Amino acid sequence: MTGRGKRWDATFYYTRQLKLGASGQLDLLAREAGKVYSRTVVTFWRIYRHKDIWLSSNSMQKLIHDDNLHSQTVQGIVQSFYEALKSWGTLRKTVPGAKPPRRLNRYYAIPFKSSAIKLKDGVLTLSAGKKSEPVTMPWRFQRPKVCEISYRNGGYVLNAVYAQSTAQISGGGGCAGVDLGEVHIATAYTGKRTIIANGRLLRSKLRHKERLKAHFRSKTGKYAKNSRKWKKAGKAAARAASRIDNQIKDILHKQTSAFICAVRDDGVQMVGIGDMGGKTGDGSLSHLSRDRRDREPSPVLPAKKAKAMIIYKARRAGMDVELVDERDTSLICPGCGERNRTVNRDYFCGKCGFAFHRDGVGAANIRSRALYREVTPVVGDMTPPVGIRYYADASRTSATDIA
Repeated sequence: MTGRGKRWDATFYYTRQLKLGASGQLDLLAREAGKVYSRTVVTFWRIYRHKDIWLSSNSMQKLIHDDNLHSQTVQGIVQSFYEALKSWGTLRKTVPGAKPPRRLNRYYAIPFKSSAIKLKDGVLTLSAGKKSEPVTMPWRFQRPKVCEISYRNGGYVLNAVYAQSTAQISGGGGCAGVDLGEVHIATAYTGKRTIIANGRLLRSKLRHKERLKAHFRSKTGKYAKNSRKWKKAGKAAARAASRIDNQIKDILHKQTSAFICAVRDDGVQMVGIGDMGGKTGDGSLSHLSRDRRDREPSPVLPAKKAKAMIIYKARRAGMDVELVDERDTSLICPGCGERNRTVNRDYFCGKCGFAFHRDGVGAANIRSRALYREVTPVVGDMTPPVGIRYYADASRTSATDIA
């Protein structure tokens, strides 16, 4: 639901992640989870092959038991198989050669439902069945709704999922206009100040990723396809790309989180996000000239991901979100309404002499369209913009003056 004056009453889910490292106890539990999953796969296809019966999830849960795991954990593993089965049924409609889930797993992710999760005196306890010791760890957050422990990159990782209901709000609060960009991830004008989430490091990572791809293409081109060295170079390329993708994801998450916190601090209850619609609304570069597209580090910038993150984080903070047509918002002068072409990141109006950051002008005009359905002059002077820079330590990421 979007639009000014409308109420939100929905539930959103977010995840906290904790690295647990290597653990003999978790090895045993993951091995038991793998046995449960494998028994589910074997039982399902054996019954289907011999009896021609497509066994339901509820019937399968009555057949599969394991005293080394919590009963709800066993149910969660069985349900994960049926989710994979459902995904295969959907996929084969468009991909006839898609294969159903038949693979047996020696280890498997360990899900914990609400009944298996306890939090007391700062200690999170995850029940693991009658014959296994519970998994315990210090926990300074609230009790999660569900948890899952999986193996990743040499150690175990706990993903704790929370459900949060958005606050019911009306359209009487402050409004912010958000302009998504290429050099800067996002720019907001709240009526009080202009906030810019710097994206230059993100662009640097994208360029580095393209250079890595070119480097590994040149290496794999020297070897025969499917040879040992060709496969080795391919694996090295995948590892390098995965590291860069994780860094890009980290930058986007921390920058958008700090961005929404800064907007919320200005008393904003509604966010208008610029949207070009059509083929440019998906974050692609099709609206740019051919020469400019050739200079971009990637054919599709992560604008779509940044937009999705800002939308769901704003809603999670209790803000209403509306998509606003942003055509020509970076050209119209907020002072007199005159259209002017911009030079680099600077905007200057030759009629009234108004000068400001180009993305700040776009955000201010988007805010006007969100409030009044048209671009109206800004009352008073616009203060110099403040910027949000990325730090690997999230606690250091905040809005600071960049003037």
